[in-house]
Amino acid sequence: FCFLQERLRYVLGLLLLLHSTNSFYVPGVAPINFHRNDPVEIKAVKLTSSRTQLPYEYYSLPFCEPSKITYKAENLGEVLRGDRIVNTPFQVSMNVEKKCEVLCNFPNKPVTLTVEQSKLIAERIREDYYVHLIADNLPVATRLEFYSNREEEEKKKEKDVQFEHGYRLGFMDGNKFYLHNHLSFILYYHREDVEESQEHTYRVVRFEVIPQSIKLEDLKADEKSMCTLPEATGSAPQEIDPTKENQLLFTYSVHWEESDIKWASRWDTYLTMSDVQIHWFSIINSVVVVFFLSGILSMIIIRTLRKDIANYNKEDDIEDTMEESGWKLVHGDVFRPPQYPMILSSLLGSGIQLFCMILIVIFVAMLGMLSPSSRGALMTTACFLFMFMGVFGGFFAGRLYRTLKGHRWKKGAFCTATLYPGVVFGICFVLNCFIWGKHSSGAVPFPTMVALLCMWFGISLPLVYLGYYFGFRKQPYDNPVRTNQIPRQIPEQRWYMNKFVGILMAGILPFGAMFIELFFIFSAIWENQFYYLFGFLFLVFIILVVSCSQISIVMVYFQLCAEDYRWWWRTFLVSGGSAFYVLIYAVFYFVNKLDIVEFIPSLLYFGYTALMVLSFWLLTGTIGFYAAYMFVRKIYAAVKID
Repeated sequence: FCFLQERLRYVLGLLLLLHSTNSFYVPGVAPINFHRNDPVEIKAVKLTSSRTQLPYEYYSLPFCEPSKITYKAENLGEVLRGDRIVNTPFQVSMNVEKKCEVLCNFPNKPVTLTVEQSKLIAERIREDYYVHLIADNLPVATRLEFYSNREEEEKKKEKDVQFEHGYRLGFMDGNKFYLHNHLSFILYYHREDVEESQEHTYRVVRFEVIPQSIKLEDLKADEKSMCTLPEATGSAPQEIDPTKENQLLFTYSVHWEESDIKWASRWDTYLTMSDVQIHWFSIINSVVVVFFLSGILSMIIIRTLRKDIANYNKEDDIEDTMEESGWKLVHGDVFRPPQYPMILSSLLGSGIQLFCMILIVIFVAMLGMLSPSSRGALMTTACFLFMFMGVFGGFFAGRLYRTLKGHRWKKGAFCTATLYPGVVFGICFVLNCFIWGKHSSGAVPFPTMVALLCMWFGISLPLVYLGYYFGFRKQPYDNPVRTNQIPRQIPEQRWYMNKFVGILMAGILPFGAMFIELFFIFSAIWENQFYYLFGFLFLVFIILVVSCSQISIVMVYFQLCAEDYRWWWRTFLVSGGSAFYVLIYAVFYFVNKLDIVEFIPSLLYFGYTALMVLSFWLLTGTIGFYAAYMFVRKIYAAVKID
């Protein structure tokens, strides 16, 4: 066991090394060199809250605006995430300090917030919104220092430092609302090695902020937009009263510090926010348990099968003196086509499409190509890959449909191209209408929606038809035994052969392999964390494939031994059993981890969770179905049948 743990640690180390390879620069994220006094642009991304799950663009609140607002052209992934990257009036120059400066252009005239604006800010503070800014593509972070539960002597020595994405818009004290109207930017630069005659170049390697709330009377501003900050002890915070107009100043200061962090490692601060130790041990234990259980299952089933096949072949030699029993008995019905073969093959085609997409995305992300620094790249890649994988989905669906004695291939191809994507599009459209109603930047704009529809019907649909055409023309899967004319009667089944019991039994092993990873993925989606451990995820995906295949083989073997030959649909449903546990986990996560109380955020959470569960069921069901189909063909090919 210890040896196995060591081997796994070595493999995981290799995968992590692969992931963190920084010997090349990903296109579009090459370093920018700054000289002293060069402008470093501060841009705003969005406002987010894990309580409402509704992102808003920066200027949805009455912040100071530059003379001309310009939005960055976004990729598909950024639009779907609700990012709206826009310029801000902050004036920051490389390695130039600023003590305190008023942000809006009129220093002696404070900003006056109307009652509506004050209400809106107070509401956003109550909903726990965070503001996300970027400098040189680095997101801003708030440093949190706290003492961990160590011994008293150690406490005095060091604090634990963690970073929070973005900064809090404000805070509440009792029933009063306070806005963070002064931002202290702390930017870290790395000085690049250059020849003596050349001017020094700098690279931005970290972007921190200390937000403060300072009352208008305590901020003394002069004609030149300069201001003086009060002493920390004597200042009062800037209150926002939602029942009346409020006057305040938006100010900021800039401080530069030199850092040893190289440009290639600058994202490490943001990515090491959680305790990686938990990750290591849970993953190693999952791997060990799954391989251990898989090994036991394989041994049992292989030994039992060998005995079965030997007995059946021996029985044939004694000219059927013993009566047939067990799985050999249903050989004349095991390949009888199921009900609704077109829908089954369509769902399996979509499952193949998902499988290819997920495999390629995780592999490419593991090589560092889809790092968080290339914003929205992961989602864009996933969307395009799903479209292009339609050719494989169509091919497998077409071939299976022909094997199941289907004839209407055009209708089958259309069903494959529209059934699963249609459900996804329908749910997303309904949810999008609710987000539109809230004027959130998370709502997909109408042109983007039209573009997605054009991709679906212009790229995915023709590719599915192409794959389906070739799959349908190809020789159908070769079944080793003939199907009888008259279906045999199925004996009454025991209670544990019930479909739902099968789903519960089959789902535990694959879910157990991946539920820790699921926690990190949920945190990334619902709590605005970065997810980056694609090396781990690739390993977990392989474990998932192995465990789904083996559990599916065991379940279909028991079913055939019980003389029930209706395994096609049942295997597909039962193999996706872990999706049921994902749904239960999502409900548990919602109740225990998220602080969502309103209707629309709850609707969004469960709407997107339903999509995740459906996709996961298709994926695991497809893996299990093909494993079971190969197994059934193998065992019936091994016995002698008259």
